[in-house]
Amino acid sequence: MQCPLLYRFRVIDKLPQKPSEAATRGTLVHAVLERLFDNPAPERTPGRATSLIPAQWDRLLESKPELSELFAEDPQGERLARWLSEAERLVERWFSLEDPTRLEPAEREMFVETELESGLRLRGVIDRIDVAPTGEVRIVDYKTGKAPRPEYAEGALFQMKFYALVIWRLKGVVPRRLQLVYLGSGDVMTYDPVVADLERVERKLLALWEAISLATRTGEWRPRPTKLCGWCDHQALCPEFGGTPPVYPLSVRPAESPEDVQGRMDPARAEAGLPAAPEGH
Repeated sequence: MQCPLLYRFRVIDKLPQKPSEAATRGTLVHAVLERLFDNPAPERTPGRATSLIPAQWDRLLESKPELSELFAEDPQGERLARWLSEAERLVERWFSLEDPTRLEPAEREMFVETELESGLRLRGVIDRIDVAPTGEVRIVDYKTGKAPRPEYAEGALFQMKFYALVIWRLKGVVPRRLQLVYLGSGDVMTYDPVVADLERVERKLLALWEAISLATRTGEWRPRPTKLCGWCDHQALCPEFGGTPPVYPLSVRPAESPEDVQGRMDPARAEAGLPAAPEGH
């Protein structure tokens, strides 16, 4: 939805992307908040949480050695120290928004996957799922950035409604609450979905996948310029910046009518070598 050409670069061409300090810090903070719940409730303190940061950073470096490039030009370790301090502040702020001593998550970093009646497969990873004694489900997602302005809130909630749709189709239960925890600004955004919300998301996803399938067959992946272009790693290959995309690696077929395309997603998926469907994280 952000940019069809960027989707092609990432999913079909699989072009490498430079590690990002902000994204990596988010991964680190997520790991710390997940691991904190390994401790008994009384030990889930700010001090205990921040003490987990060095070990989790080492684990990240071990699993993704390329992250060391982030601080390759930091011989004294000053930038790294500031970066880790920022991660500490984000973790500490979480304690002003939620009380982990009163939480016992049913799931953490839960991989979910389901297939819709259309054959479209959805999958993603949910940060946290809480289940009340009465059986009500709450889906929680941590964000290390700032909360969006109200006019952009719907975009932020789309990911959460995606998760809610997957849980509904998997378990037959509509989550009672969706909760976004913004550590960057200290805000909590909540939304209580209903079946009609999830049905709308399902229709939107089907339309999105049909557009992806059509672009896959025709090779027509158009750039969508926005303010986010300034952070894109692929400007040198983007026509909006005078670049030329690499040769399209898939065979191209003439565009079919919408009537011909509708409902026939599996052949396009197989031909493209794409993931089974849009993913959420």
